[in-house]
Amino acid sequence: MELHPVKMKPGGPQTALTNITGRVNAYGQPVEEFEIQFINGFVLDSKLARAIEPSQCNIIAMMEAMETWTEEQKLKVIIAVGEGGASFDIMADDPDDIEIDLYSDMTLEDLAYQFVDEGLFGEIPERLSFYLDYQAIARDLGHDYAETCICGDHYVYRLA
Repeated sequence: MELHPVKMKPGGPQTALTNITGRVNAYGQPVEEFEIQFINGFVLDSKLARAIEPSQCNIIAMMEAMETWTEEQKLKVIIAVGEGGASFDIMADDPDDIEIDLYSDMTLEDLAYQFVDEGLFGEIPERLSFYLDYQAIARDLGHDYAETCICGDHYVYRLA
C-alpha cells in the first residue's frame, strides 16, 4: 500500500478542521488516519505537544490550547504531565485546576532563602540568619519540591 502525503494549508484550528474534513485517499476512500507531527512552532508549544501527545482525537483542542492558553497554563500542564506523571485530558480538563506551586527563575537554595525571609520557619533574627545552613534547608525542601528547566528557564515546583 502506498502512502500519499497531503500538504495541509497553514492556519489555526478551524483551518485544520477544514483540511482534514472530507479527505479521500488515492482510491477515493475516506482517510481514516492521519500522521500528526509537531514540526514548526514555539518551543513551549513543542513541550506541550510532547506532554499531551497529539492524536486525531485531540489535535483541534491541542491547537486551540496552543493559541489561547497563557504561558503559565502551558507550564502547569507540561510540569504536571511531563514531570509529575499526572494524566490530563486536553479536551475535558482545565489547566487552572492543576494544583501546583510554581516558582520561576529559582533553585531550591533560592527558595530556602525566600522561605526564611518570608518567615516560614518562624521569626529568625537577622544576626542569626548568617548561621543558617541554606543548602541543608534546600535539601529538605527537595523532599516536597523539585527543580526543572523548560525552554532554558529554571523552575522550582510542588505538585499537590
